[in-house]
Amino acid sequence: MHEIGVVFYVVRDVCQVAEENQVEKVASVTLQIGEVSGIIHEYLIDCWNWARKKEPVLEEAELIIEQIDAVSFCQDCGQEYPTVQYAKSCPHCGSENTYLQRGNEFLIKEISHFQ
Repeated sequence: MHEIGVVFYVVRDVCQVAEENQVEKVASVTLQIGEVSGIIHEYLIDCWNWARKKEPVLEEAELIIEQIDAVSFCQDCGQEYPTVQYAKSCPHCGSENTYLQRGNEFLIKEISHFQ
């Protein structure tokens, strides 16, 4: 389970941003996670709920997850298609000369705090 390691990095970064901006209590953290990033959302939330209790600034912080859909691009026909549904084979022309355009990201999108 690499979700715990990911959460440790998120907690570290969010605590640093909170300190730099003199935020006493974070209300929520919004993450954007790619559909094929390998991160299991339920595990991530469980790890977050455990880890946030270790940091006073995060004790009440909700974790919000936004999924970024996986999209591949075919270099032969120039079309985009949903990666999870079709994998490496382009549904438009059948080519496997494709690459993942988006969907493996892991980003901290937003940190909100109590006023």
